[in-house]
Amino acid sequence: MRKTIFLTAAAMGCYLLSSAQKTKTTDPNEKIKAAAITDLQSQTDTYKNIALQIWGFAETGFKETQSSSLLQKTLKENGFTVEAGVAGMPTAFVASYGSGKPVIGILAEFDALPGLSQDSVPVKTSLNKEAGHACGHHLFGTASVASAIQLKKIIEQNHWGGTIKLFGTPAEEGGSGKVYMVRDGLFKDVDVVMHWHPADANAVSYGTTMAIIGVKFRFHGISSHAAFAPDKGRSALDGVEAMDNMINMMREHIPSDARIHYIITNGGKAPNVVPDFAESFYYVRHYDVTVVKQLFDRVVKAAQGAALGTGTTMDYEIEGGDYSILPNKILSVYMQQNLDKVGGVTYTPEETAFAEKIQASFAYKAPPVSSVTKVMPLSAEPEKGPASSDVGDVSWAVPTVGLVAATWVAGTPPHSWQAVACGGINIGIKGMMIAAKTLTLTGIDLLTNKQLVEDAKAEFIKNKDGVEYQSLIGDRKPALDYRN
Repeated sequence: MRKTIFLTAAAMGCYLLSSAQKTKTTDPNEKIKAAAITDLQSQTDTYKNIALQIWGFAETGFKETQSSSLLQKTLKENGFTVEAGVAGMPTAFVASYGSGKPVIGILAEFDALPGLSQDSVPVKTSLNKEAGHACGHHLFGTASVASAIQLKKIIEQNHWGGTIKLFGTPAEEGGSGKVYMVRDGLFKDVDVVMHWHPADANAVSYGTTMAIIGVKFRFHGISSHAAFAPDKGRSALDGVEAMDNMINMMREHIPSDARIHYIITNGGKAPNVVPDFAESFYYVRHYDVTVVKQLFDRVVKAAQGAALGTGTTMDYEIEGGDYSILPNKILSVYMQQNLDKVGGVTYTPEETAFAEKIQASFAYKAPPVSSVTKVMPLSAEPEKGPASSDVGDVSWAVPTVGLVAATWVAGTPPHSWQAVACGGINIGIKGMMIAAKTLTLTGIDLLTNKQLVEDAKAEFIKNKDGVEYQSLIGDRKPALDYRN
């Protein structure tokens, strides 16, 4: 079992106090930060246009051609050098500006989710597209680009050393795009990485996520007429269903905080034909990557047993695999100070009316619409998030810090039509700009405070506790067709 070590409460309390006092009274970058906030705010319409174009493209993992190209074009026009098609992924890229240390990385996502087409209205209304930005990655990528460009301006204006690297990371939703970039060593010279994610609140993401393995199980049988000659056939669908039944019985005997879920992606073509091929797609999750590996082995054994019992054969393919996020308290403290400085989201009367209509569609009581005006305090201990992200693998390669910003109406779940709708109007844009500003202010701290970078690295090493990172995807190539 991996054991994570954090700074003692007493030591961190002193660190928090000294850091807060320094920020309030002696921050040498106060004027630079204030000017950056003003400059970014003045460019809201520019970045809104970019984000809404990507919202309209709504391209799924590894198919984000237009989305990636637009972000690359924007960065090139603002003086960045762009290397496209990195790590074997056509839509992945790295945009760089500057020279020397520190090297500050910023993550940018831009993939959409299949089957969640929705208009930017507060009632469920499909645009009849194949996908929609139900996780807000159109905002994610745009805000990160905005921050990278702003930091580039600041470096130029103040004649600072340092390098900004924007990582265009495709296929976060199940394709594990960042994992391939980590595996190919693209983060090896980076000192600190920043990221953010859309949400329904404003908070620094001091916590972890669930490690995950995504795998497709493929069963092969023998076709036959299901009525005329059923004895001549062997149903691949029987293999899938037998496996699913065994997994559902296994749930009683796994850790309570583990998650196993699946869909049947192919169950045959006609009832009167014994299917010779069937496929299921499984996710296996837990906060400890060691437990994920153990559960995965049990799932594979269930599949093997199902094939044996149904007279079929089985093979499987790991489609993706992500580590849990390794949090960094020292970086989170600084990002919290900057998020507090930026503040939350304020709605116009029209936006408030939109938000109330969105909340009326929920089957549960949501927080007050006005809650997005607030910034959540930093948690004392790392929190456990119930989702997974390939940011986790990045966090095991380099000290990493992130936040969430209120791009959705309070109470809105991710991967919902309501999230798509909010992301297509100013409610989403306002949250996006909060993220861009907070990333920029934190980048200023990192560029000017060498001790902060060194302390973050020291905590990173301590928290890894000697664990050697090994990718969950092995040596496989990116699954560029996983959305087909």
